[in-house]
Amino acid sequence: MKKLLFIAAISLTACNMPNKEKETEQKASVQKHELIEKWESDSLLKVPESVLFDKASQLLFVSNVDGTDPWKADGKGSIAKVGLDGKIIAAEWVSGMNAPKGMGMYNGKLYAADLNAIVVIDIATGKIEKSIPIESATGLNDISIDPNGAIYVTDYLAKKLYKVENEKAELLAENLSQPNGVLFHDNVLYVLDGTGMYKMNDDKKLTLIADGMEGGIDGIEHVQDNEFIVSCWEGALWYVNTDGSKQLLMDTRAAKRSTADIGFDPATKTLYVPTFFRNTVVAYEVK
Repeated sequence: MKKLLFIAAISLTACNMPNKEKETEQKASVQKHELIEKWESDSLLKVPESVLFDKASQLLFVSNVDGTDPWKADGKGSIAKVGLDGKIIAAEWVSGMNAPKGMGMYNGKLYAADLNAIVVIDIATGKIEKSIPIESATGLNDISIDPNGAIYVTDYLAKKLYKVENEKAELLAENLSQPNGVLFHDNVLYVLDGTGMYKMNDDKKLTLIADGMEGGIDGIEHVQDNEFIVSCWEGALWYVNTDGSKQLLMDTRAAKRSTADIGFDPATKTLYVPTFFRNTVVAYEVK
């Protein structure tokens, strides 16, 4: 009987080994990354909330909420232009907005989430063409645009997620916790809510990928394969795999240095991080 129990124990251990080895490999794969600082811009920006890398013009668009209240309709908001060397080209390239946050680009237009509307800017002229109002929206936050031009935008204050096509908004989700970052990548819509990263299924239900990212989950960027970087406003950057494993890349919460809505250049693997009240953007190489 003891011999049989011993054999069974060995068999059970052998069956469990591949799963344990796989789990160890997954953890190891996400633990090897690091950030190396390349530069920090001058502090001439006006409460930068979001950074968007523009491959065509090889520069950065930075949204300035400008003020102590990021949800106030005060007409002080703007978009800045920053070079890839960190030099500020124009601190207020486009002005006249309220508190712009997340941005997206499509067909020569820059789209910015601005409280209750999406502002459409012609990139060539730097002029605001129009605004697309979202009925009942109060705190539009982040934007992502799919290859067909459909705009996905979160409403942080109303706890909703919209899809906007032909200037008409469709409600995709409501009663969320704290919806913020959104990213359409490879036919999948990823959404940051509360302390977690989710993906939206065909039935519009959200499936949790990774949780436990405290401090005001904010921006999301695709790095490579099934790997992403997620920022938290209070000062944390996470490297996240779609298998649910994650690594804390940086934590600046003790120094009260915010890491808001990030931008990313996949060619150079450079991460661009707006520091909000510190009025700068910091560039890091992702290793």
